[in-house]
Amino acid sequence: MPSPPLNERSSTTDAIVLRARPLGEADRVYVLLTRSRGKVDAVAKGVRRPRSSMGGRLEPLAEVHVALHRGRSLDVITEVRTVLSHWTGLARPDALATASLFAETIDLFCEPELPLPEIYALLAGAIAAVAASDAPAALVPRFQLRLLHALGLAPAGDACVRCGEGFYQHGAWLDLEAGGLGCERCYGARGDAHALDAEDVGNFRALGAERGAGAALRATPQVARAVDDIVTWHLGKRPKARALVYEFS
Repeated sequence: MPSPPLNERSSTTDAIVLRARPLGEADRVYVLLTRSRGKVDAVAKGVRRPRSSMGGRLEPLAEVHVALHRGRSLDVITEVRTVLSHWTGLARPDALATASLFAETIDLFCEPELPLPEIYALLAGAIAAVAASDAPAALVPRFQLRLLHALGLAPAGDACVRCGEGFYQHGAWLDLEAGGLGCERCYGARGDAHALDAEDVGNFRALGAERGAGAALRATPQVARAVDDIVTWHLGKRPKARALVYEFS
């Protein structure tokens, strides 16, 4: 197959650094969430050498502007410029753990080379919010639910997943296998730990709403648990950083 023209192999984009791993003696591979291409793996050559100008700019969770050149197996970062760094606000165990959980969750959900501008904006805003918060762990449920909405995986908060009826003044029950919330008539006999009362149902709806549309920023304990269970169900596991978030909160 012929190689693409040079101008099709080089590009520039804004990106958020999700994570990194060493490669060889001097290089490092970065997982970037880019604005234009989605998730991309790219190598920064010589970045681990003391005199590298890129190492300090490619810090975890920073927003950067990068120049990328497509290689045979990995993109190569040829230039990087810092756009926005919240490191001062993130240099606290609870804040760093929370922002790391956000980055890990997006890394686990998102496929490579799939542009997701809504999720890029969500992560950028969430990292800024964590850096400015005195209680960053409290921001986790809203981030999780907004991410599920962006991915099209969030359960409806106003109708039963089985019969389609509204919840009215009653509570609801989370049915992970059915992918939604159920009404009292369909699920009330269960009486299990996945039950949400009427206040919880309202909080669930408000937690997933966009700003300016009656949004809630904090979750009730039952809603926080339900949203975390939904994320875990879809991923098939809990993100590793989750344990750190609740250790420091």
